Amino acid sequence: MDVPTGWRRFPESTNVAATFSDTTRFRSRYRIAPDLLCGPSSHTAPSQGFTLIEVLVVVVIIGVIALSVALTVGASSDRRLNREAERLQALITYACNRAELTGRELGVVIAPDGFAFTRLGLDGWKPLPDEGELRTRHWPDTLRITLRREGRVVDLSVDTEATPQLVCFSSGEMTPFTIELTLGDSASYRLDGDEDGVITLRREEAQR
Repeated sequence: MDVPTGWRRFPESTNVAATFSDTTRFRSRYRIAPDLLCGPSSHTAPSQGFTLIEVLVVVVIIGVIALSVALTVGASSDRRLNREAERLQALITYACNRAELTGRELGVVIAPDGFAFTRLGLDGWKPLPDEGELRTRHWPDTLRITLRREGRVVDLSVDTEATPQLVCFSSGEMTPFTIELTLGDSASYRLDGDEDGVITLRREEAQR
């Protein structure tokens, strides 16, 4: 009987069953790797990429980081806007109290880039010295302001340096107004001043 190429004929005296049994015991005892007995494999395991779970975990981590950054920036903008609104409320209140104490009208000039105070004299409205509490102030770069009187929006782009939009009278009264301050996408703050000189401040959530 012909033997195929690459096959080895055992001698007739060889106990084939015993040979395979010895080989099995040898491999079990010394834990010889199969590739050492059979030779190196001609096929190597392909390199594996990221699994779907790993990709999802990375996406979730990126989303959490982005959300935390957005919340931090939003909270910072809201605190800054709150400080600006409280400062404006305090300064207008201070000006009205000063007008009542000194018996001289004081005005508030609101502009897109800031606000200033003026005093009424014999020759009309004159700016106060740029020092002290009632000095000229500037808004943050991205702050938006809306001024309303009697429910109508006042155009702040018009030069009103000579005539203030708001007046604190020596009688303790003032021009009724509504001012809305907005900074970025944060909530807005609204100041409402009534004719008795009382100014209230409240926070309004941003509309989505």
